[in-house]
Amino acid sequence: MHGRRIIHAWLSAKEQFAALVAERDMLKAENDALKHQFASLLHEIKGVTEEFRALRMAVLARKKAGDELAALYRERDIERARAAERDPNAALN
Repeated sequence: MHGRRIIHAWLSAKEQFAALVAERDMLKAENDALKHQFASLLHEIKGVTEEFRALRMAVLARKKAGDELAALYRERDIERARAAERDPNAALN
């Protein structure tokens, strides 16, 4: 009777060990998959960051060009005003 309990305990321990090994292997595979997914996401983030920087540079360049255009329009208006003949009889304001 005592021998059967030992055999049963041994078989139960072997089953538990096999279950732990299987769970360990499953967790290792899941960890490897998550590492791959993480690396893929980091690569994607790097690409998005580069695209964002390029877009930001384009927006800043567009704003600078708009500011330069506005300055050119002001200069043109000032030159037109200087070149226009003023009626000496007209009020200044």
